[in-house]
Formats: sequence, C-alpha cells, structure tokens
Amino acid sequence: MNIIFLLYGFIILLIFNSLTHQFCLKMEMESLKQGKMFRIINIMITVLLVCSYVRVMNVMV
Repeated sequence: MNIIFLLYGFIILLIFNSLTHQFCLKMEMESLKQGKMFRIINIMITVLLVCSYVRVMNVMV
C-alpha cells in the first residue's frame, strides 16, 4: 500500500507541476514569481497528500 501511495503522490505532483508551468507561461510571469508559485503549490499539495495518507491508514487499522 505504501508503494502505491508514493507512486500516486508522485504522479499527482507531476500533474500539478505541469499545470502550474502552463499557467505561468500563459500569464507570462517572471521567474521570481514562478519560483514562489511552484513552492507554494508544491507545499500545499504535499500537505494534502500527507493528510489523505494518514486518513487512509487510519481507516485500514
């Protein structure tokens, strides 16, 4: 289960990073703002993935 969830999390992060990249290109953001946006979005997605992992593990126990 842990390996499946890690693979799922990695795929989710890749998808959101590609969407963020496309958004930054469309909005023609400068590189400093792009870095901040990627950092914030990656932190938020990581927190959501950790919370969902904890929830799944609590249900399985």
